[in-house]
Amino acid sequence: MAESASDKTEAPTPRRRTEARQQGNIARSHDLTSSVLLIGGLILMKWFGVRVMSALRDLLAQMLSRSSMSDFRTLGVGEQMVHNLNTVAIALAPLLGGAMFIVIVANLAQVGFNFSPQRLAINFAALNPVRGLNKIFGFGQGGVQLLLNLLKVGLVTLVAWSAVGGRLGQIIAVQRLSHLQLFAFAADMIFSIGIRIGVLLLILAIIDYVFQRFRVERTLRMTKSEVKDEMRSMEGDPLMKQRRRQIATQRAMQRLKKDVPKADVVVTNPTHYAVALKYEQAEMRAPKVVAKGVDFMAQRIRLLAAEAGVPIIERPPLARAIYRMVDVGQEIPEEFYAAVAEILAYVYELTGKHLVAVRNSAAAPSSAAATNAAGSAY
Repeated sequence: MAESASDKTEAPTPRRRTEARQQGNIARSHDLTSSVLLIGGLILMKWFGVRVMSALRDLLAQMLSRSSMSDFRTLGVGEQMVHNLNTVAIALAPLLGGAMFIVIVANLAQVGFNFSPQRLAINFAALNPVRGLNKIFGFGQGGVQLLLNLLKVGLVTLVAWSAVGGRLGQIIAVQRLSHLQLFAFAADMIFSIGIRIGVLLLILAIIDYVFQRFRVERTLRMTKSEVKDEMRSMEGDPLMKQRRRQIATQRAMQRLKKDVPKADVVVTNPTHYAVALKYEQAEMRAPKVVAKGVDFMAQRIRLLAAEAGVPIIERPPLARAIYRMVDVGQEIPEEFYAAVAEILAYVYELTGKHLVAVRNSAAAPSSAAATNAAGSAY
């Protein structure tokens, strides 16, 4: 049965978000970048505009000077053009560099570093004029966007009028000003209108950006079955994982059935930990751990040991320490020699088996010291 949008109740997974970023499906507001650029550009013009105008004035004065106008030679035209372009570039560098920096920061603040080659691919469907007209005049999202744009134009008009309405008298009296005063007045008027419009557009752009994040988040939401399918694809089928765990448990049980009956002794916690030890005097340098387990596995080891007649000795600190420090198939460390030798001696005395001292046990600490060392190791 097909799932509707109302079934998408689960938050998107990290993999879903990563795929969306790779496809360019990211919350972004073009109006936010434009409004920040407008405000930043006006501020840059206020800071560096005088410098730019001074450089252009000097350049124009030089080009229209009497000496320049009376020189008809073409020998130094190339050098003069390079000099003029260099002068203009130096004057405009702070403006252009600052504008580029503002655009980069505004985009990084929205989407971060994200390169999506898929967005560079040609989309022939976007060239369909019918689809474009439907976006503009349609009753769907395009119609809503058209109404929002008309509302935005109305708000911009009101804000611009708020900057002009109180200064109508000054505007009418501009004919009495000199050209320098007129230029300064026009610049101040344009700056005032631009800043107000930029602030308004910035507020609207922030609202639009929040809406875009909400929209993208809604489109990325997943159904419960999609989450299960993704988890299955990333981690494997749960049934297969359960089957593998069953097989691993069966193999572990088979090893226990094979190794525990051959052990000389099982050292327990007494309930949570169990370690089966074996010592072949002719083949091993020290006793070896042939099986170990915790909780259920420990209970299974004790049961197999009881069925096989293997002695079970309770030494909680020693059992925990060996379980944590020694893997199956490894020999015990030297600090456990004396404690294990004492246990084996007791076991061999019960079974009537002769015990040859564990090699290098003479250098090992006493039984009590070894037991304390096991407890501190735990």
